[in-house]
Amino acid sequence: MENQTQLEYDRVITRCRTLFLAKTHDYGTAWRILRLPSVTDQIYIKAQRIRSIQEKGTQLVADGVEEEFVAIINYCIIALMQLQLPADAPQDLEPAAVAAAYDAQVDANRQLLFAKNHDYGEAWRQMRIESITDIILMKLHRTKQIEDLHGLTRVSEGVDANYRDMLNYAVFVLIKMGFGERVAE
Repeated sequence: MENQTQLEYDRVITRCRTLFLAKTHDYGTAWRILRLPSVTDQIYIKAQRIRSIQEKGTQLVADGVEEEFVAIINYCIIALMQLQLPADAPQDLEPAAVAAAYDAQVDANRQLLFAKNHDYGEAWRQMRIESITDIILMKLHRTKQIEDLHGLTRVSEGVDANYRDMLNYAVFVLIKMGFGERVAE
């Protein structure tokens, strides 16, 4: 099962990375202007829209739920990259540097995913997509609280752990939806 999950994970991430780098070509690194709470709010908007579509059973805007989960993955990676960049890093980053930073965050997340997957026995495969959406929203509320506390927590992991978990949960959903199996349009 682990080899299957690795293959599925890599397929999903490859599609997310391709889109992210294409957007980097089109928009540059405009995302660098966002402060971390703004990135968190962008993820919240995506997760809340997913939940709204799940509850209503319909949508009026063309972008589907899959695209929103892809956005959650890429915004989580943006947040993790922002956390790693020094305060004086330039707003405009070279595409090669962005690709390397993206890959570094994916590699770190991949290791975390497989460590947790080992311990939890791939329990996510039995979860409902709606439950995973709720968990992402819960982690967003946690992240917002940690940000409001300026990171001064007593026992909690930092915001980076929440971004990593949300990223992995979004990958799980896309695997469950068969996203990585289809050829990119």
